[in-house]
Amino acid sequence: QLQLVESGGGLVQPGGSLRLSCRASGVTLDYYAIGWFRQVPGKEREGVSWISSNGDSPGYADSVKGRFTISKDKFENTVYLQMNSLNAEDTAVYYCAGRLSYIRHYYYTLPSDYAYWGQGTQVTVSS
Repeated sequence: QLQLVESGGGLVQPGGSLRLSCRASGVTLDYYAIGWFRQVPGKEREGVSWISSNGDSPGYADSVKGRFTISKDKFENTVYLQMNSLNAEDTAVYYCAGRLSYIRHYYYTLPSDYAYWGQGTQVTVSS
């Protein structure tokens, strides 16, 4: 069974960068699509970025397009989210999620599309 562990969150100043990691264990990510979501108290979980199981098709929410980059390292069995030009609106708990996907080039954007979730990592953007 897929298990996901996020890391890399922390406190960063506006304009700064962080790289989040989503390390998988239990199975290889070769046939798993991965998504990054974020949530602030009182709000619904929001999709941030997604990547297909073959790692060739990334997608981004409009709010992060041009600032965030998602990538999949099959050797490390890890998905990364590079976050640049961070601002206060990016403050949230970030979760990665996975789902089995034999449609290799397709990514999934909704939380309900995913069966496996990590525990989350806090990102705080503040001066």
